Amino acid sequence: MKKRTAVIGALASLMPLGQPLIIGTGVILTSTAVMLAAPETAQAENATYYYNRGIDKYDAGDYSGAISDYNKAIEINPRYAKAYNNRGNAKSKLGDNSGAISDYSKAIEINPRDAYAYINRGYAKDELKDYYGAISDYNKAIEINPRYADAYNNRAQTKYMLGDMKGSCRDAKKAASLGNKESKRILSGSIGAEICGSSRN
Repeated sequence: MKKRTAVIGALASLMPLGQPLIIGTGVILTSTAVMLAAPETAQAENATYYYNRGIDKYDAGDYSGAISDYNKAIEINPRYAKAYNNRGNAKSKLGDNSGAISDYSKAIEINPRDAYAYINRGYAKDELKDYYGAISDYNKAIEINPRYADAYNNRAQTKYMLGDMKGSCRDAKKAASLGNKESKRILSGSIGAEICGSSRN
């Protein structure tokens, strides 16, 4: 591999700037791009490859395999916020909610406007019974995207766990109005009567 790179570099140095270099694989490079663009492009493509493979493994239920691929994507591109978020999802599926929270926090550090990372971190906090921390994350997700039905639904359920029936009812109604099927189902059942019974308008 090093020998091939050296040969390409040597060929490029002999060419006038901007002249295309055709390599046997059918790849066309200009002499100005050989040394700069190719490594960055290859790096990004490799990180994306592992990220996509991680998604496939996650969808197939291979959460450990998905984590391994997300690890590789992050190793190649340490600022890959989506890889941190998805690795958090896989860790959460395996019951490692503390590890998931760490990954969601890193995704948020890289991209503070990622509503998905906030709702995912809120869910992991719910699993650890950190209800106030979960509500804080759902609030942030809603601040970023005021039409995020799942954030209202999750916040409704967390408020229910804290005994805030009025707040739970309000959030469930908002989630349902935005099309959340779970909130619609809850509101039409006995729990809906419980949480909204005293706060019907």
